[in-house]
Amino acid sequence: MNLLVLCTDTFRADYLGCYGNTWVETPYLDKLAKEGIRFTDFYGEGLPTLPARRVLYTGRRIFPFLSRPQKSDQVQLPGWHPMFDEDLTLAEWLSERGYITGLISDLYHQMKPGKNFHRGFSSWEWVRGQEVDPVVPTRIGDVDLSRHVHPNSPPDSPVRQMIAQYLNNRSWWKNEADHYVAQVMRKAADWIRNYGCKKPWMLWVESFDPHEPWDAPAEFVDKYCPNYDGLELLWPPGLTSQCTETEFERVKAHYAGECTHVDKWCGYVLDTLDSLNLRDDTLVVFTSDHGTMMGEQGQIHKGHDRLRIQVTQSPLIIRHPDTAHAGKAIDGFVQHHDLMPTLLNLLGESVPDRCNGENFWPLVTGDKTGGLRDAVISAFGWYASVRTHDWNYQAAWTPPPGQITPPELYDRRTDPEELVNVIEQHPDAACELQAHLDEVIKDTTITKGIVGETDTPAAVPGVKW
Repeated sequence: MNLLVLCTDTFRADYLGCYGNTWVETPYLDKLAKEGIRFTDFYGEGLPTLPARRVLYTGRRIFPFLSRPQKSDQVQLPGWHPMFDEDLTLAEWLSERGYITGLISDLYHQMKPGKNFHRGFSSWEWVRGQEVDPVVPTRIGDVDLSRHVHPNSPPDSPVRQMIAQYLNNRSWWKNEADHYVAQVMRKAADWIRNYGCKKPWMLWVESFDPHEPWDAPAEFVDKYCPNYDGLELLWPPGLTSQCTETEFERVKAHYAGECTHVDKWCGYVLDTLDSLNLRDDTLVVFTSDHGTMMGEQGQIHKGHDRLRIQVTQSPLIIRHPDTAHAGKAIDGFVQHHDLMPTLLNLLGESVPDRCNGENFWPLVTGDKTGGLRDAVISAFGWYASVRTHDWNYQAAWTPPPGQITPPELYDRRTDPEELVNVIEQHPDAACELQAHLDEVIKDTTITKGIVGETDTPAAVPGVKW
């Protein structure tokens, strides 16, 4: 059996129709959910982009994070480090077992010098130009940013440099088929046409969209915000209060438009698979690393201290050639590190010892109920959340730079959208969840190595090595 993984960045689960959305159009992925299995409680373990990919690619937890900054990388976060030599990736494991493996990606961060996230693939292709990928030499003063950056943005803002680089990178585009997700998915379809007859194979497709810059094609954004004549804030400010109401509605439309655009081009790949009569021999997965805030609590964008459901929940849809469980929705906590061992089990392959995720397919067959665990931890930089069926608790797990965000607690029973912080009303629950977080950190660090996570004692989590 073959394996096709469509992995997106910053795709909120509840912006899919199959996850209950009623206004964003995602017909292709909704159809995939009807033909497959949808997981309602799938959460990231290490966030954002690179930590999440390391967990997804290795089936191994990453929290508590080590901090190994690279001076050449503008992103300086705990856990944001290269793939370790000791890591064993899904691509390496399957390549050793005779699979042809491919990676198609426009995810700039995983292709930065030294990151090594393409390791183990028989072939890999990088679609250039996302975010600050230095395709074209760019200076801020040479690019007109007046329509795309908020006028209150400081002259030396990193956002200005990012948008200037991005606008230069995409200056040649003529229509929606030139957008990055379209480029990625066309190349993915070509890969399947060229190598789909060579069995078995595994293709992992990375679409950075719908991550910022939120730059949906005009016909897609106008679907959700017509008759607009104003700023196109491709990377808006962090708070809704920093935009006008109309500007924020346009921002939201851009994000929704990107979700619909990603859906369209995922459909292109799925249609290609079907046209080649590969549906009955291919396991198909759609997922994402995390979501984003889109106005809740007045916030826009994800953030290390925004570990609420909008950010930490990920969509997960799996279509199996055996349609016995088609259309099921599976409740219960599963996480990113559980995906690799589950897929290997479905492919009939062994699971490497280094994987510490669990096979969650027994939840689908009914051999197990209630999820794999009663509590899940999702961490981003210096903050972590402990999520149970009743609560979501967020706190700094290691001292962050600058001002600390106080702990937050959300009652999921009465507030499923996690909008009201009730920590003052429930201090006992917060203390219990903090104790759980402390215990996980303690238990993990006594067996977590300094480099490569070998079985040697480690020091205090969060320190730099």
